[in-house]
Amino acid sequence: MNHLLLYCRPGFEKECAAEVRELCEQQGIYGYCKLEENSGYALFVSHQPDGASLAVETLQFHDLIFVRQWIACLPLLESINTEDRIGSLMPHVSGLPQCNELWVEPADTTDGREMQRFCNSFGSAFSQVLRKQGVLQRKAANRMHIFALSGSSFYIGYVPVANSAPWPMGIMRLKFPNQAPSRSTLKLEEAWHWFIPEQQWHHYISSGKRAVDLGAAPGGWTWQLVNQNMFVTAIDNGPMAESLMQTGQVKHLTEDAFTYQPHKPCDWMVCDIVDKPTRVIKLMTRWLVEGWCRETIFNLKLPMKQRYPEVKHCLGYLQQEMDSAGIHYRIAAKHLYHDREEITVHVRRSDHYGQ
Repeated sequence: MNHLLLYCRPGFEKECAAEVRELCEQQGIYGYCKLEENSGYALFVSHQPDGASLAVETLQFHDLIFVRQWIACLPLLESINTEDRIGSLMPHVSGLPQCNELWVEPADTTDGREMQRFCNSFGSAFSQVLRKQGVLQRKAANRMHIFALSGSSFYIGYVPVANSAPWPMGIMRLKFPNQAPSRSTLKLEEAWHWFIPEQQWHHYISSGKRAVDLGAAPGGWTWQLVNQNMFVTAIDNGPMAESLMQTGQVKHLTEDAFTYQPHKPCDWMVCDIVDKPTRVIKLMTRWLVEGWCRETIFNLKLPMKQRYPEVKHCLGYLQQEMDSAGIHYRIAAKHLYHDREEITVHVRRSDHYGQ
């Protein structure tokens, strides 16, 4: 297969396509991109007949920043008989690698969301037929995807389960906790789920750790830290939610996050400051290089144009400074579902944990 379908947040099709094309070329997989702004997806079309299959098997999905999900797929199937969709699609499905289940998904757009009920219904019916005919095998390593543009236009493909997003549409659905002071709390919760395997939470996100929240008010991210039984120093000139202050786990300092210096190192530093990404990345780099925190999750607000180059510049600066300081670290970045014009970055000083 030479078509690689990429799900993304509407409006980020260019960044999604540019990132994947660059990474594919580094692996010797060449091609071109097709996209439509605000469609919620992009296509990378390889010049090699098996280029998309090679991509999903050699690139690491977790390394992608702007891609929510990807599938190696056939060219767009149009004008499918709406009276017998299953019969019309079956010949195309039979040529896919062995898969264990089927997901039928729309784009994350207004038009796409109106198709969700159809996708659920059609996916359930088609899955039953595929299982009866032995096309789906529960122990297979791949997952089958049908991306529905309409009731008669579909992309059909597959992806290795272990090298893809584990959620339909690549979207982690979280429920907003009513006790949290702001909806930004979901950004940090999603980041923890994305960057840290839940079986490791007891080691990295555990009771009694000390954290600093830069730009904390009104306390959406502080709430998550407190909810994990951490003790938090909240840095912001604005007011914090009274409910957080009553926990006894929060110390609020009305100081500038860019000039504040901790008296001693902390386990976690988090930051969701609205400022230029170059200014924020220098602040984050200082905290890491100085050893003021062991681990951090922060957001980089992106400019309206040249967003992918800006991301590469900021992350490149951080990596260069950490390397120059001789620090061992792990870094990952993702445009999360609860992010908007920003990406979330996770950095761990692995020397602190002996990893």
